[in-house]
Parts: sequence; C-alpha cells; structure tokens
Amino acid sequence: MGLTEENEARSSPVRQRPVGVRRRVGGAVLALIVVNTAIELALSLSDAGLGLPRGLRVIAFHFGAFSPSLLTGAPPAFGLQPETMFISYAFLHGGLAHLALNMLALYLFGAAIVDRIGTTRFLIAYAVSAVFGAVGFALLGNGITPMVGASGALFGLLGVWSCWDFMDKRFYRANMWEIVRPLLYLLLYNLAFMALLQGQLAWEAHLGGFIAGWVLALCWGRPIYRRLHTRSPASRDDC
Repeated sequence: MGLTEENEARSSPVRQRPVGVRRRVGGAVLALIVVNTAIELALSLSDAGLGLPRGLRVIAFHFGAFSPSLLTGAPPAFGLQPETMFISYAFLHGGLAHLALNMLALYLFGAAIVDRIGTTRFLIAYAVSAVFGAVGFALLGNGITPMVGASGALFGLLGVWSCWDFMDKRFYRANMWEIVRPLLYLLLYNLAFMALLQGQLAWEAHLGGFIAGWVLALCWGRPIYRRLHTRSPASRDDC
C-alpha cells in the first residue's frame, strides 16, 4: 500500500540506528517479497496461458483466499481450511499491480521494523497482523466476499510504526495536531482508495491489522518507554 516511512533519526521506544547509517533489507523481508512475487507470477502466467495451465488462480483462491462463509457453515475444500485461510490469504494477490503496491510497502516498512525489533518479532508482527486483519474482515465485512492480499499484515507494520511515533510525540509533548495527523492521513488514504476502487477495498482488514500492530508495539515498547520517560529528552539519544 502507499505507506511513507517516518524519519529514522528520531528517538523511539525501541533501539535506534544512528543518523546517516543506511538500513539493509533483512532476509525475512526479502523472503516474504520473493514468496509473494513467485506465487503471483505463477498465477499471472497461468492467466495468460504462458507455460502453466490456465485456471491456477481460481484453484489458489479456492484453497487459500479468506472466505468468511467458511466460518458460518460453508463446506471447506479441506479440513483445516477454516484455520489456514487466516494466513494463506496474505500470500495471494489480485494481480501484478496489487502485488507491486503491497511489496513496495513491505520493502519500505519491513527494513525499518526489522531494524528496531529484530527478525523474530517482525515475523510475529506480520503473522499476527495478518490473522487479525482477517478477523477484522470477518467481523466487519459483508460475510460473503472472499479476500486476498497482504495489506492486513502491512497495516499491522504501519500500526507498529505509528504507535512508536505516537509515543515519541507524547514524550516530546508535541501538540495534538502532530499526534492526530498521521491517523487522519491513514483514514483519508483508506477513504480515497475505497472511492477509487468502488468499495472493493478491504478496509476491515486494514483496521484489524493496524490495531493488532499498535497493540504489539505498545506491549513491546512500553518497558523501554517507561525507562526513557524518567529521563530528560536530551538523554534519549543515548539509548
């Protein structure tokens, strides 16, 4: 999705890379990009009838898309599908443009998140946000339309980053507009894309993922934040 990265040089509740040091994209981020890209390329080649049999997208969506109807009694394609679809949908996309937008967001935000919390917690945040993105879609959606795409997980990463930014601004006693503005931009972003896509945006997954990411960041960052909060702002650069 169209996400922008906050200034890395700012202090945060979690460890900070010094100014001027460029991040390298971690192996976990690259692995997710490669897996998502390989799946969508295979499905796109199948759609075009180039080297692969046609119809693979229909099969992949049948087995892997998040289908709320499976939670209300519809027969699954296999026994564990009602459980596995909470993750599998995040590795399927509706086309190359959908994939490109999501993988660009993952590239931009993934390195920043890994840099601050490490690979293990990054993967936990990604998976948990994907699951709760599906939960949000199941609870708030129409209960019929299937869903694919990594945006629930990506909005979870945005939730992690936004939570850190919120705590930073509160620590530095920023005015309310500085605190509310990123959330307002996020709301406007979703409204704009919903209009552009004629209501086909899974905002419910965005909301569920974002909340999950925010809560995770709050839990992970809170102990460090409490220690930092006892110091003066000038001393935060030491952490």
